[in-house]
Amino acid sequence: KMEEFLNLTQLKTSLKEAILLDYYTAGFCWAKEMNFSLIQLSGFMDLINFALENLSGKHMTLGDNLKELERAMTGIREMESEERGDLNLFSIDQAKAIIDYLVTSLFKHYKAYEYLFHTRREEPVISNE
Repeated sequence: KMEEFLNLTQLKTSLKEAILLDYYTAGFCWAKEMNFSLIQLSGFMDLINFALENLSGKHMTLGDNLKELERAMTGIREMESEERGDLNLFSIDQAKAIIDYLVTSLFKHYKAYEYLFHTRREEPVISNE
């Protein structure tokens, strides 16, 4: 289902798509283990997408992406407070856990993800075998 949701069409031949599917799926499973509500789960997946888009589409440096993540988390908290009357989308402990997760899963491997998104590779030739 995640493959369809992310519109990954070349999963069997694209290392980039396979890595993205793995990353989003791992993030989704982690958020479920954290017992996030549906709104929190959606917000967390938005943060993952936001950080990856900053890296892949906007070519942001690690420092800039971290700053944007901080702004995004603050913005999500403010937006949720205004729209739903909740004080916060995530508790302080949940926000810390999210930051730890993103640091461990994405930011510690930032150079590898930069390579994945920005290094030109030749198209692989796949034989019938």
